[in-house]
Amino acid sequence: MKLTTKLILAFLLISLFSAGIIVVFSRIATNREFDKFVNDKYEADLVTELARYYQDNQTWVGVEKLYSRDHFDSQNTRPLFFSIADTNGNIIITGKDYHAGETVSADELKAGTRIQVDGETVGILLLNTPPSKNPLEDEFIRRLSQSIYISAIGTILIAFILGAILSRSISRPIRELTKATHEMAGGKFGQQVPVRSRDEIGELASSFNKMNDELAQSFNLRKQMTADIAHELRTPLSLIIGHAEAVHDGVLPPSKENFEIIREEAERLEQLVNDLRILSLADAGELSVDFQPVEINKFLGDIQSHYRVQFNQKRIGLNLEPASVILEANLDPIRFSQVLTNILDNALRYTPEEGRVDISIKQISDKAEITIQDSGEGVSPEDAAHLFDRFYRADASRTRDSDAGGSGLGLAIAKSIVEMHKGKIWAESKKGNGLKVIIQLPVVL
Repeated sequence: MKLTTKLILAFLLISLFSAGIIVVFSRIATNREFDKFVNDKYEADLVTELARYYQDNQTWVGVEKLYSRDHFDSQNTRPLFFSIADTNGNIIITGKDYHAGETVSADELKAGTRIQVDGETVGILLLNTPPSKNPLEDEFIRRLSQSIYISAIGTILIAFILGAILSRSISRPIRELTKATHEMAGGKFGQQVPVRSRDEIGELASSFNKMNDELAQSFNLRKQMTADIAHELRTPLSLIIGHAEAVHDGVLPPSKENFEIIREEAERLEQLVNDLRILSLADAGELSVDFQPVEINKFLGDIQSHYRVQFNQKRIGLNLEPASVILEANLDPIRFSQVLTNILDNALRYTPEEGRVDISIKQISDKAEITIQDSGEGVSPEDAAHLFDRFYRADASRTRDSDAGGSGLGLAIAKSIVEMHKGKIWAESKKGNGLKVIIQLPVVL
């Protein structure tokens, strides 16, 4: 059974049940209240008539003949439906509920209605058995009940129509989501479903669209990464195979220089495989880390000392501005040194001679912020936002085959390691203003 049918039946059953309850209770309440109204009105009129009768006759004699006839058929007589007692509780006019000379209880006498003439109580009316309804009253109740039944039927029809409309509005986005999930299961990513409301179903549609976009991006990145990895592996392998075949065929002499080229390409291939392994372990959450308290000023000072020779050889200044206070963070020194190594390698690669690279450390709230700013050409803000993507290159002219290339995975590895330290890393740059890499890490307070 479809969801739309189930919802319509549910609305219909609810409306039937509700209408049935309303009809039953409305009839009971209407009959009870109408009877009470008729009885109260009849009792008030009867007291007035009896008081007038006693005032005119100064006795109750003959009152039975006046009220024993039917109001709508004077030829038809019936027992009195009321009794009259004196103030002592003795029955003086008998109806069908009491006998002559009978004495009623104090509670029954209290429940009766006093008949007064000139301020004096001349009797107490005991109306224990309500009078039967006349035909007009019965017709009123019948028509009122008919109106209730018609209203109930109309309510059910309206509920059925509204239920059909509402069930369609609920099931329509679900059908669209189902269709989109089938297409997604068939490999068609990027499917979007319309968001028709702001309720839970609308939130579900928005979440589905977001998930589908992310899956499409992930699928495209995976395909791109597969192509990039194939390219990265093909380049050193082609050089190794080409030089090896050339030496084997005698095209190139088996010299130290040719073997050195083969060795360098093999090392490059090994480095690429290691980088891919580190990234895969980081993605799976299986990259081993050994956290320990590290004083950041001293740690960066050691990194500066390690790189000073390389920077001096290229005549690039490497400056460190430590924090004014001692900052400690829980780091894996080996893993985090790899982060800084990848960033400084890029800075060394793209900073021209006579340039400079400035490292600064400062505390911002409960975080330590490390900034590495170079004086190179820099990249556009759009490129800066993607520098930590795998195999991304802001400058297409820097091919992976060149010495300035690298594997294109260094900054991606740096980002994974920083995130493992519960930190953040991003880049800011403008063309001609160099590149600034910012790292924030939680400090030990």
